[in-house]
Amino acid sequence: MVATDRERQAMRRAFALALNGPRGVNPQVGAVLLSPAGDVLAEGWHRGAGTAHAEVDALSQVSPHAVRGATAVVSLEPCNHSGRTGPCADALIAAGVARVVFAVADPGHASAGGAARLRASGIDVEAGVLEAEGRAVLDTWLSVQELGRPHVTVKWAQSLDGRAAAADGTSRWITGPDARADVHVRRSAADAIVVGTGTLLADDPALTARRPDGSLHEHQPRPVILGTRATPQDARVRRHPLPFMQDGGEDLPDLLDRLRELGMHRVFIEGGPSVVSSFLRAGLVDDVLIYLAPTLLGGPRVAVSDIGVETIVQQRRLAVSSVTPLGEDLVILAHPAPTEQEN
Repeated sequence: MVATDRERQAMRRAFALALNGPRGVNPQVGAVLLSPAGDVLAEGWHRGAGTAHAEVDALSQVSPHAVRGATAVVSLEPCNHSGRTGPCADALIAAGVARVVFAVADPGHASAGGAARLRASGIDVEAGVLEAEGRAVLDTWLSVQELGRPHVTVKWAQSLDGRAAAADGTSRWITGPDARADVHVRRSAADAIVVGTGTLLADDPALTARRPDGSLHEHQPRPVILGTRATPQDARVRRHPLPFMQDGGEDLPDLLDRLRELGMHRVFIEGGPSVVSSFLRAGLVDDVLIYLAPTLLGGPRVAVSDIGVETIVQQRRLAVSSVTPLGEDLVILAHPAPTEQEN
C-alpha cells in the first residue's frame, strides 16, 4: 500500500513539527497520529535528550482507546533501542496502531530495526515516504550517523576571475550587503565557524552571526581558529559570546571528531584559501557555498589553492543545487559529485 494524500500531507506537517525541537546530538523528529478516517488525532516532536520521543509525545496527547487502529506518521523510523527512554517501536505496538509511515530509515547501529519489529508485530509499515524532504530536515544528524563526523560547509567569496582578495591582500568588500547578510544567516545555523590564523591576523573577524543592524542572531557558532600563531589579546574574536578554540590543523579528521564529541554537528569553514583548500583536499566537505561578485581583481590571491588536483582526470566535480541572485551578486550552493573515471 502506497502512502495516501493525507499521509503525505501529515508527513510534511511532521517535518515542520520536527524543526521545533533543539538541534544537537539527537535528531529533530516530528510525528502525527491519524485516525482510520485520516483525521489528525495528535501531533508531537522530540524536545531534547531525555524527553519523550516524537511518537510517544503524540501518543501522550490522546486517549488509549482513540489510538487503536490509528496511523502514526513519523519523519524518522521509530527507534528500536532503550536509552534514556524506551523503544518507540514498542510504544507504538503497545498503543495498538495499525500502520506506521516514515520518511527516513534510522542509520544508527543501536537504534535501527524499528520497522522490522513493527512488521513482526503485524503492523503495516510504509517506508521512504517523501524521503528526500525528510533527509533535508535531518541532513546534519545524518552526516554524523552515516559519516561519523559533522556536516561540513566550505564558504568563500570571489570575483568572476576567481580571486578572494586584491593583490595587496585587501578583501573587504568583494560582495554586497545582501550577500553579507546571507552569510550571517548561514553562520547562525552553524555550530562552529572555522578560519585560519592568516585570516584572523589579516582581517580581525568577529566571527559572530549578526543582523544588518549589528545585533546578534540568537544562535551563535563557536569560533575555531586553525594554525599555531597566537591569537592577539585585542582580537575581536576574544569578545565573541562563546570561547574560541585553537587547533594546529594538522589532523582535520581528529578536529572534526572532537567537534562532534562536543555536540557540534554543523561546521562552517570560512577560510582563508589555505583552510578551505585543506578541507577540500582531504575530502571532508559536504557543501560548497560560493558568493560570486561581478568584478575582476586579477593578481595571485586565488580563492582556492592546492586541492590535490594535478591532472584533469583528478578534477573535483560539483553538483550544483542552486544559484540565487543576491543584489548584484550570485550565491552558488553545490556539493561534491561522484567521481567518474574516464574510459
